[in-house]
Amino acid sequence: MKPRLTGAKPAFVSHSRETGSDYTIYVEPPGGSPYRDPLAAVLVMDGDFLFDAAVQAGRSLVDAGRIPPVAIIGVGYGAGFGRPGNFRGRDYTPTASADEPGSGRADAFLEYLSATLWPELARRMPLRESGRMLAGHSLGSLLVLHALFRPRPFFDLALASAPSIWWDNRSILGLVSSLRDRQASLKGGLYLGVGADDTPSMTADLGLLETQLKERPFRDLRLVCERLPGLNHYDVVPHTLRAGLASLLG
Repeated sequence: MKPRLTGAKPAFVSHSRETGSDYTIYVEPPGGSPYRDPLAAVLVMDGDFLFDAAVQAGRSLVDAGRIPPVAIIGVGYGAGFGRPGNFRGRDYTPTASADEPGSGRADAFLEYLSATLWPELARRMPLRESGRMLAGHSLGSLLVLHALFRPRPFFDLALASAPSIWWDNRSILGLVSSLRDRQASLKGGLYLGVGADDTPSMTADLGLLETQLKERPFRDLRLVCERLPGLNHYDVVPHTLRAGLASLLG
């Protein structure tokens, strides 16, 4: 089943001086938080498509008492995949590739998320300043991994559904290895999930990352790895979102 655009109404449009682009922001709970205590928060990449599934997953877990109240923030473009105005190929990629003109601007996008968007969200609702989470699927999960594996990540909880480790000859594996060479500890949590019926390259590449993290683990990094039977690259999304939220916030 191919992803569909959300029917949710955007909460606001956010301009980024870091990338020069405007982003469509979806927020649950709408209109700000009804809670007095600071909320856990998860920023969901490809928010135009994944916001509805993330909201459903979050609500079901909160209602079941499995996670605390959580703010779900979808970060989107107001445009579908491959359409003008959708810059995921630029924003989600840590390194440039000739196959994707303009790619390799993930650092600028992460600066936008932490320095511009997060303060704006914190003005609108009370947010916890620890346990900040990024969630993504496919190329969005490549960004999630890049955000986590840095000396002191701003987003220290990472939900990576079927990450595109293949990008630029699996350069993300080198980034992780280089960080491990420099430091033995990384405080945070990482959920890695993929459908067992995804393509052999996706499942095998994820296996490479899992093996690397188990052979040379980071102290203080909580790691959960799952293969979800009977699910492919598209069907797995609601399941990895729910499992990841439960694992990282439960």
